[in-house]
Amino acid sequence: MNRISGQPIFCPSRRELLGSGLALAGGGLGISVARAAGKDVVNAQLSWRLSNNQLGEIAAMKLGYYEAEGIELKMQPGGPSNDGVAIVASGRANVGQLSSSPSLLLAVSQGIPLRCFASALQRHPFTFFSLPRAPVRRPQDMVGKRVGIQATARPLLRGMLLRNGLQESDVKITVIGAELTPLLTGQVDVATGWMSNGLAVGPDRIELGLWDCGVRLYALPYYATVETLAKHKDVLARFVRASSKGWAFAYQNVEQAVAYLLENQPELDAANAMATAKSLITFAYDETTRTQGWGAMSQKLWQDQIDLFRELGEFTARVPSADEVYTPDILALTQDSRPRLG
Repeated sequence: MNRISGQPIFCPSRRELLGSGLALAGGGLGISVARAAGKDVVNAQLSWRLSNNQLGEIAAMKLGYYEAEGIELKMQPGGPSNDGVAIVASGRANVGQLSSSPSLLLAVSQGIPLRCFASALQRHPFTFFSLPRAPVRRPQDMVGKRVGIQATARPLLRGMLLRNGLQESDVKITVIGAELTPLLTGQVDVATGWMSNGLAVGPDRIELGLWDCGVRLYALPYYATVETLAKHKDVLARFVRASSKGWAFAYQNVEQAVAYLLENQPELDAANAMATAKSLITFAYDETTRTQGWGAMSQKLWQDQIDLFRELGEFTARVPSADEVYTPDILALTQDSRPRLG
């Protein structure tokens, strides 16, 4: 977990995902959506503590968007001791959210019946940070550099190198934690994290986005089990409609959205929360959302991710198809109500 902005770096390990599969096999499914006070209760399991990642949802709660859709949203914080994938797969939560779309690819490849139905961010904010003393402005500048990266994010570095005709032997890899201190102290030439992490590096930082290096992933994808998607399409559609309005409000009124966030999570640093939110919100809307609306996804991009992770040898069980990892059904049900901004 990134202690600066609350952003998780990448995804669970293979061992954790396999553990999720075993938990599912042993527990079975009995998934339903509970009702309370005339509302459908949506338990959303996160993979991190409540943070800027929920900027849109918290705004939607504060402004009554979920209530207007007949939903009571309960966000369940995650952390190292909570396996979000297993919790959703077992039916203890009916919606989940991960930091990065490859996490879902790996889970489905292990036989866990999950599908992504919307993505809060259109582009992944994962970034390679460097400083003027050893600048990295394009992938080829990585050659000969000392690259500090989190252990779970190593596949992203490998993917970037592969997509740009480079070898792992072209760089000197060092495993670092969530903090970017090794870059500041000169232990590495490049350090990785979400774009908002760069606030800690200072104004001289040089940013090279993973997306701009040809590795195009979704961030903060929402997922549910195949059974939940089959039985509760209407509930999930109402959840997406309300969430999309909350994220639109945050995009257009970021200062007020951060005020709602701090009201909900007063332990957050106000200045950092504002700077992080302004960075994060730029990844939620782009040219795609101008025509397709918030949360949009494409089969082409999902297939591109699958092809890359197959080339990297990340699938140890089987290679899933795009249709096994995502569904356009909920987006289709909400196509006329999701804000088109960007």
